[in-house]
Amino acid sequence: MLNIFKKKLSLISFSLIPLLYFWDPSWVTFLGIQPYWPIFWLLPWSILYGSINGFIVGLFLGLTLDSLTIESTFTQIPGLLLCGIWFGKLGSCNNIFIAHFRYGLICSIGSFLCNSIVFSQIFIKNFSDKNLFIYYPSFRNVFAELFITGFLAPLFCSCLFNLFKREKENKKII
Repeated sequence: MLNIFKKKLSLISFSLIPLLYFWDPSWVTFLGIQPYWPIFWLLPWSILYGSINGFIVGLFLGLTLDSLTIESTFTQIPGLLLCGIWFGKLGSCNNIFIAHFRYGLICSIGSFLCNSIVFSQIFIKNFSDKNLFIYYPSFRNVFAELFITGFLAPLFCSCLFNLFKREKENKKII
């Protein structure tokens, strides 16, 4: 039983993303905003497995999160697709070493990309409104999420990277 659990650890960690996304633990928030959880999983996976797998996993992450949000008409798929491709390109460059603390910068940029795409969807849908000043507090939310994602990324991404790397090496041995 323990052997099966060890072999499927990446799938188990993937299934924890929607749980963390909707659980919204208060001890991991900054100004009431939680980090962008899918980026933590997508970055190490895409670095190890490449752009095509990053694209596919970004699509599945987006579909999973979009299917669980009932009333939302905005999608997270384009941002996660772009991040999956970009993160995979970072992994394919052999001359770029992604150090422990660079995870924070890369995840912050990815979080900003995903949030700005969702924000632009909201802005385009409500462009005909006469009072666009309502959306200024959203900038605070975007930058708070960017900060907390970048702050926690070295911890989560390095642990997940080691987990995925060990799992990938075990698959090659078998």
